[in-house]
Amino acid sequence: MFREIVSFSIRKKMFVVLTTLLLLAGGIYSMLTLPIDAVPDITNNQVQIVTVSPTLAPQEVEQLITFPIEIAMSNIMNVEEIRSVSRFGLSLVTVVFKEDVPVLDARQLINEQIQTVSGEIPAELGTPELMPITTGLGEIYQYVLKVAPGYEKKYDAMELRTIQDWIVKRQLSGIPGIVEINSFGGYLKQYEVAVDPDALYSLNITIGDVFSALSRNNQNTGGSYIEKTSKAYYIRSEGMIGDQKDIERIVVTNRGGIPVHISDIGTVRLGAPKRFGAMTKDGEGECVGGIAMMLKGANANVVTQELEKRVAQVQKMLPEGISVEPYLNRSELVNRNISTVIRNLIEGAVIVFLVLIVFLGDVRAGMIVASVIPLAMLFAFIMMRIFGVSANLMSLGAIDFGIVVDGSIVILEGILAHIYGRQMAGRKLTRKEMDQEVAKGAGNVVRSATFAVLIILIVFFPILTLSGIEGKYFTPMAKTLVFCIIGALLLSLTYVPMMASVFLKRTVSVKRTLADRFFDWLNRGYRRTLDFCLKHIWGTIVSAFALLIFSLFLYTRLGAEFIPTLDEGDFAMQMTLPAGSSLSKSIEISLQAEKRLKEDFPEIKHVVAKIGTAEVPTDPMAVEDADVMIVMKPFSEWTSASSRAEMVEKMKKSLESVKGAEFNFSQPIQLRFNELMTGAKADIAIKLYGEDMDELYSKAKEAAEYVEQIPGASDVLVEQAMGLPQLLIHYDRSKIARYGIDIEELNTIIRTAYAGEIAGVVFENERRFDLVVRLDQEKVRDLNLDKLFVRTVEGIQIPVSEVASIDLVNGPLQINRDATKRRIVIGVNVRDADIQQVVSAIRESLDKNVKLKPGYYFEYGGQFENLQNAIRTLTLVIPIALVLILLLLFFAFRSVIYSLVVFSTVPLSLIGGILALWVRGLPFSISAGVGFIALFGVAVLNGILMINHFNDLRKEKEYTMCTNRIIRKGCHHLLRPVFLTGLVASLGFVPMAVATSAGAEVQRPLATVVIGGLIVSTILTLIVIPVFYRLVNEISRLWMRKRRLPVRKSGLMLVLLLGCSLSSFAADGGKPVSLDEAIHIALENHPRLKMATAEISRARATRGEIWDGGSTSFSYSWGQLNGEYRNDHELSVEQSLGSLLTPFYKNALVNTQVERGEAYRNMVKKEIVAEVKRAWAYYQYAYNLYQLYNEQESLAGTLRSSGELRYQQGDIDLSERNMITTMASDLHTRWLQAKDEVRLAARRFAWACYADSAIVPQDTSLSVLPFDERSARELSQDHLSYFSMQVKEKKDLLRIERSKFFPEFSVGYAQQKIFPLRKLDSWMVGISFPLLFFPQQSRSKQAKIDWQIANYEADQNRTQLQNKVADLQGRISQQRKSLDYYSEAALREADALQESSMLKFRESEIGISELVQSLNTVREIRKGYIENVYNYNVSLLEMELYTE
Repeated sequence: MFREIVSFSIRKKMFVVLTTLLLLAGGIYSMLTLPIDAVPDITNNQVQIVTVSPTLAPQEVEQLITFPIEIAMSNIMNVEEIRSVSRFGLSLVTVVFKEDVPVLDARQLINEQIQTVSGEIPAELGTPELMPITTGLGEIYQYVLKVAPGYEKKYDAMELRTIQDWIVKRQLSGIPGIVEINSFGGYLKQYEVAVDPDALYSLNITIGDVFSALSRNNQNTGGSYIEKTSKAYYIRSEGMIGDQKDIERIVVTNRGGIPVHISDIGTVRLGAPKRFGAMTKDGEGECVGGIAMMLKGANANVVTQELEKRVAQVQKMLPEGISVEPYLNRSELVNRNISTVIRNLIEGAVIVFLVLIVFLGDVRAGMIVASVIPLAMLFAFIMMRIFGVSANLMSLGAIDFGIVVDGSIVILEGILAHIYGRQMAGRKLTRKEMDQEVAKGAGNVVRSATFAVLIILIVFFPILTLSGIEGKYFTPMAKTLVFCIIGALLLSLTYVPMMASVFLKRTVSVKRTLADRFFDWLNRGYRRTLDFCLKHIWGTIVSAFALLIFSLFLYTRLGAEFIPTLDEGDFAMQMTLPAGSSLSKSIEISLQAEKRLKEDFPEIKHVVAKIGTAEVPTDPMAVEDADVMIVMKPFSEWTSASSRAEMVEKMKKSLESVKGAEFNFSQPIQLRFNELMTGAKADIAIKLYGEDMDELYSKAKEAAEYVEQIPGASDVLVEQAMGLPQLLIHYDRSKIARYGIDIEELNTIIRTAYAGEIAGVVFENERRFDLVVRLDQEKVRDLNLDKLFVRTVEGIQIPVSEVASIDLVNGPLQINRDATKRRIVIGVNVRDADIQQVVSAIRESLDKNVKLKPGYYFEYGGQFENLQNAIRTLTLVIPIALVLILLLLFFAFRSVIYSLVVFSTVPLSLIGGILALWVRGLPFSISAGVGFIALFGVAVLNGILMINHFNDLRKEKEYTMCTNRIIRKGCHHLLRPVFLTGLVASLGFVPMAVATSAGAEVQRPLATVVIGGLIVSTILTLIVIPVFYRLVNEISRLWMRKRRLPVRKSGLMLVLLLGCSLSSFAADGGKPVSLDEAIHIALENHPRLKMATAEISRARATRGEIWDGGSTSFSYSWGQLNGEYRNDHELSVEQSLGSLLTPFYKNALVNTQVERGEAYRNMVKKEIVAEVKRAWAYYQYAYNLYQLYNEQESLAGTLRSSGELRYQQGDIDLSERNMITTMASDLHTRWLQAKDEVRLAARRFAWACYADSAIVPQDTSLSVLPFDERSARELSQDHLSYFSMQVKEKKDLLRIERSKFFPEFSVGYAQQKIFPLRKLDSWMVGISFPLLFFPQQSRSKQAKIDWQIANYEADQNRTQLQNKVADLQGRISQQRKSLDYYSEAALREADALQESSMLKFRESEIGISELVQSLNTVREIRKGYIENVYNYNVSLLEMELYTE
């Protein structure tokens, strides 16, 4: 299928061009309209429910509001987590759904449950509402209202807040993608009736009376209409309050006929509710600002641009002296991160482009592959837009163009190797031939390339299964990379072959480039290394896996973190005051801190503090907490510090002078993510669960002391859960019953007096403000129940203190719940350490030192919780990826062994990645984990290429190569593509690995892993794969050998040697050598010559047998020998000396055998030289015959085209056209046979030379060997000497047998002890000769007959040699005459005949049959000449062998 796609693309070039142009247009459009953001939105799928009840304490909020909502929410399906915060006046419940639940469906489910639970929550306590659909990336635009110098007195905080709420907020609302404009700071404008408690008491008026009077006197109504003549007049009453005067004139009651107005019992003025938040900026004082909240899933870049346009319009509407000043704009971070990505992509593309041009050795080829990069990127943009993937740091930041163009590199390398491997140097291909050659070259490798790219794709698919935070971080990256690789694969199958057929040079010139010389040098070193490793197979394997074990040990020392912290450019500082601190104190401290930071650090643009809770309380902070945004200038302008960590330390040191608060540093988005995701704003959230808040808080404080001692743990902060001062009013129920008062009435009086109660609304045109009744704060600064009166059933006013008492208690500041259980959090930020190690140390310390009551326990959340979830997911996903790789390898090779060999590259690729992380001091993170997954795919790609190539070599020829030959030949060709693939893929990541700009923190571990892993993996793949391949084939061969029938050892060795020799040179090409070099190679390697030399050595070694005296005889006797007693002893020694003549004859035999061996060796040497020269002549014969048929086939093709044209024109008939076609087909068949004969000749030549690698004759011209008639008259002395030495050897054997008739001598010694005599010595000399001489005489006669036979054989061999030489002389004479005929007449006549025949045919003077006959005659003449030259040369070589 893939071959057909390639062929179609080459044939239909215009279709591919138009499709590419369409891709270009669609990609550019998608690129310009693609959503852009800084980082992926990792906020989980959550809905927040907020209930504002300004008068309730945390305990009442938890009991009356939070708990009923939690119970209702727990009945909803697909809920993962429910957590809540209950604090003074506020309940915030967060419900986290599974990721696959649509957010609108989730909100609908929540709404239904809220309707159910609303009946359980009294209306006066507040109404549960859903928070806007936003995320951790929602705060995209933060600003303040700036007052110009000179206008400070004109615009106070209340006026600024009114401008913010009724001008700025209204204008900015409604922008597509903006879900909320959250106002912050200033005073919310109200019309306040400040009642004098003394006046109320003196006039016997209660607050309830005032509240009722205001409500009754602030309303409009209509009276329908009346008709008058032809008109209708509509009736409308206007009783709404318009200004403060209207309020003052309202009558509360009458006393003695005199109306009591509001002005009589209090003051009407502009007021503000109790504030739970404020905003300060740059230490200059309070300010008013807003936060634009973006809709979940909106395009941050587009929304920010629209906001900026709308803000520019709003500036014109604002009163004089007021302007909107943004201090935090998400587009700046987006632009920084996207510029980092773009710069890395461009640098990576440039590096890949330069490497391709240098190492492919062809500028045009490099340009073709490099052009795939932008086209694949545009394809990815189209798919990203279709699948809703935004362009951000993660989706674009991990693209490595080296991996992307791997498939294109393999295909183009295949095309180049095919064209330049056909020995077509100097030829200029036609357009049609170029298309055919490109299609063939691409077709040879397209399946392997496609399969390898599919392996890489399969590796990335498990990343798409990641869920949670890690899924949201890395799924966009995987999707984009998959899109890019798919695009590159489609382009490599269509665009690359088409461009190669059009733009590659059609003139084939094989010039050695710089890349060729570099790879030759690299190959030499590689071959030496590989040879060494193949000699030490087990040592290599053990070393590789020892490295793996060492790297795994290093891995345990790396540590871990969830995701490297992204440098957002700005800082976020959390300021915490002691529990119970007032808002004014928080404002004071924040102004001091802002002023100190601005004075000490010129790098700071703005410092803006948001204290407490905003109007939309997405972040429920107390008034003693503040989020301080520190907006920094670009890093290049920093002078106080050289790194972020150093800047944080210096800021903390600077703030030590600000007493009364704790400061913890983070980053804006990071802070928001941590708070939304885990309910904690720290890297590690130590959660302590229990029931009693006092116990929880004390144990948390105790635990925090131990946590602070852990190295790397900084900013340890216990959640402010306790310490809220409360004035607790206790009611005396017996007195209440006696006076007939109810608690609701008392609560309303207290609430109205201090918090204020809304009595209506005052409109100022479109603006509306609350009308609030409360006691005059100047007269009730303390909680004095004597100032409050309640009316009894009898109508008598009594002070509230009569039925109630006050106690000062210390209550909970806020109550946090998780999974419906109370908990308190210890926040810990990690600095200069990794989270995994810090959490382990904390867990160990707390388990050892902190003793908890039953039911109380610790859990660990924050980033650590995310890391644990991610590691659990990766431990499932990575094995799945590995199993998928293994399955695909098995489907590819149909062999478990080869699949495991390739799969061995996966664990070995870990070595480089871990070492690279260790060298750079980076901990293991999810980023690095994804890098390892990508690394596995590329490592397997190289393994597939190597094993496929080895197997192709094993199958491609008739004779199977031995494994060593396959490895030697295959690795030489594989070094270039494997090296290039690894180099391009690793260099593509270099810009990411070394980048220091915004966003580089997340890319750096991934790039480091891939670069280090690819470098080590490529080196180990090139060494370990061949080692494993040889090992498994050796094991397979030995196993197969056991199953075969017994074969003679010598025959088996011969067959193996023949198979290895023939198959190793089955390829078309080989190294050209001269004749002298070929002879030298043969003489060095030929086994016959080595055996002849060994025979000489063996003959010389027999000199040790010249003298053989036999064994020495020892004997010992005792007893009665010659004396009277039986105590005699005798010791005797005897040695035979043998014949004295035999050693001389044996020495003569050894000399004869040595001379015979040397003569035989010289004869073998002449035969080897003659064999090489015969193979040389045969190759010249086959090559010139192939050239003849090649030329004839080209001519026949031209004639076929001409004949077809003439047939169509009617000049020739069908039989003549068929004659041409038949001739062309016959010539093509002969051409194929001649081509095969050239291959056979090359193999025969290499076999004759016994060369280690493929070689071919350097001179392919048809040359006639010179002949010296004088030297041919003398027979070969080597042959004659050999014949003579054979006779002499038999004669020497005869002499040895005759010498055995002569006597043999022996000597001896004896010592006796014959009691009483001692040491009686005696000597002995003996002689022996055969009396029975018949056996020796028979052996002598046999030796004499052998000598005579040798004489006869020698005479016969000399005669045969003379006859052979005489026969060769006659044959050479005849062949010489024939050669003279061809060279002097026949060849010239053949040339003239072909030229004249073609001319006459073109002029239509002869017909097809005459032309075919002429061409056949010409071909036979030339063929006859080639054969005659070959036969003549062979005869001369035989003559050279048998003569001197």
